Amino acid sequence: MKKRKFGFAMASLLAVGTLLGACGAKEEGGEKTTTDAGNNESDFSVAMVTDVGGVDDRSFNQSTWEGLEQFGKDNGLSKGNGGYDYLQSEDEGDYVQNLNNLIQREFDLVFAVGFKLHDAVVEVAEQRQNAQIAIIDEVVPDLPNVASIMFKANEASFLAGVAAALETKTGKVGFIGGMEGAIIGGFEAGFVAGVEAANPDVEIFIQYADSFSDAEKGRSIAALMYNQGADIIFHAAGGVGNGLFTEAKERKQKDPNANVWVIGVDRDQYDEGQVNADTNVTLTSVLKRVDVAAQEVSKLAKEGNFPGGELITYGLADNGVDLADDRGAISEATKAKVEEFKKQIIDGSLVVPNEPK
Repeated sequence: MKKRKFGFAMASLLAVGTLLGACGAKEEGGEKTTTDAGNNESDFSVAMVTDVGGVDDRSFNQSTWEGLEQFGKDNGLSKGNGGYDYLQSEDEGDYVQNLNNLIQREFDLVFAVGFKLHDAVVEVAEQRQNAQIAIIDEVVPDLPNVASIMFKANEASFLAGVAAALETKTGKVGFIGGMEGAIIGGFEAGFVAGVEAANPDVEIFIQYADSFSDAEKGRSIAALMYNQGADIIFHAAGGVGNGLFTEAKERKQKDPNANVWVIGVDRDQYDEGQVNADTNVTLTSVLKRVDVAAQEVSKLAKEGNFPGGELITYGLADNGVDLADDRGAISEATKAKVEEFKKQIIDGSLVVPNEPK
């Protein structure tokens, strides 16, 4: 297997922050939504703080929010105080303010979405020891009021690598990461290992965007990879991946015979790949069932069993990660091979690496 990491010069776009209100946070519609807790069937309330990708990133934040929305509906809660809600972070300076805001609004459980909120969670949890905080995709040890939720994304990424290696027509595939680190490194490591296991002759292009929100940079990286012959690109880059989908769809619109595919991440990104009624560029997606995790941890907290100080890890064996329905884009022979590897991972006979080579 040839594994090529390449880069190119690109001016970084400056994120323009919005003016924050008195609470130092941006909320949906620019206003706080308040709800009388007495109108809810339960007196338990839950909220989340997004990372800079935003609640509608079509990825990790959105999946978490969908989980909280479902939990709210299942428990007769309304959006707002006393029910379920979110605060969106425009930049990293918002994290502490947003966490404190939700705790001051007396939410019983607050989710912090993404490893970038680690320091903010530690700071707030140490100061507010009665607060219950769950951080997703990061481990905060030794704090009894913080639950850490992790996913074996490397396992599902391995399956995506197998599918990519067996479905590529050019013998070249790509991986676009958001920001380098242990979490995204797990996606890369699993994907590369899967490609290598299925077909070691496939060449892999790897590029990081140094962002989880710069869609234009994602599009530029995707264009470079497609131009160099990759026909399948997997992204683990949050909002950056929107640019990948834009590039793939535009190429398909210009040339219906263009062989361009995208592997989505975190949630089923089939809708993002829709070109027209008959054409879609999403091969499959690596699922992190963050929505399920958010619901399960919320249920535990509601029942008085908040797993503070604990690490909860979701993998293939407990349906915490998987590949999304390919909707016929993947051949039956490839799906059979993917299932074969999946069983090996679940029974422990195959251990997937979690760090890039």
